[in-house]
Amino acid sequence: MYKIITCAENPELVLEANKRVYAEWPEFMLHDETSMRFSELFQNLPQFQFVLVDSKTDAVVSFANSVPLAYDTEIQKLPDKGWDWALIKGLDEAIAGVTPTILCAIQIVVFGENRGKGISQETLTAMKNNGKKFGLNSAVAPVRPNRKHEFPNESIDDYIKRFREDGLPFDPWLRVHARVGASIVKPCPLSMTIKGTVTEWESWTTMKFKKSGFHIVPGALSPVRISLEDDHGVYIEPNVWMYHPKE
Repeated sequence: MYKIITCAENPELVLEANKRVYAEWPEFMLHDETSMRFSELFQNLPQFQFVLVDSKTDAVVSFANSVPLAYDTEIQKLPDKGWDWALIKGLDEAIAGVTPTILCAIQIVVFGENRGKGISQETLTAMKNNGKKFGLNSAVAPVRPNRKHEFPNESIDDYIKRFREDGLPFDPWLRVHARVGASIVKPCPLSMTIKGTVTEWESWTTMKFKKSGFHIVPGALSPVRISLEDDHGVYIEPNVWMYHPKE
């Protein structure tokens, strides 16, 4: 059995878990300009940031972030900017005191030794249930498809058409959401934008870029565009909007 502990209840525990998250991501993923506001989640929306804890051992097994949003437009019209849009909108609306209508998942990280035990599904279910406590009975998520990096040159539109024989999505994270009631809405092809100098990209990736053009970078879901002439590199990450309707 597992229980959630929110940042509102135990900020020290949640913030300590947040430090562990950095090691779970490729270095370049930590340099999205929008993510510079990530720490504001713990100040402005602590009740939506939590850890999942093993009830028997008190061990933290996963970490989750979400934001409430005021969104009354058609689900099919969710924006292409995905994760960046959701984080900014959620924080700005919380600060302004806007009444939310829907929950949006921002991140779920299952810590290494706990993977393969169904904890991702447990955490997502806990996130949805936590949202319901605040009257948010439906949810959306700009999901990062975690096997897309194996197919960096395949378009996100084609990737989301990959399904298993049992009818569930090929991608593990899309499958987790599907198993708890979500459906694929559409890609959000501009979900995150990460920019840097060539030197910064070489530092983040431990690669050497000797020519301009698109480069395959380990962990990236699509190629990174490098311009030696402009001393600039940009990575635009595609994600997938998924919708969890009211149950």
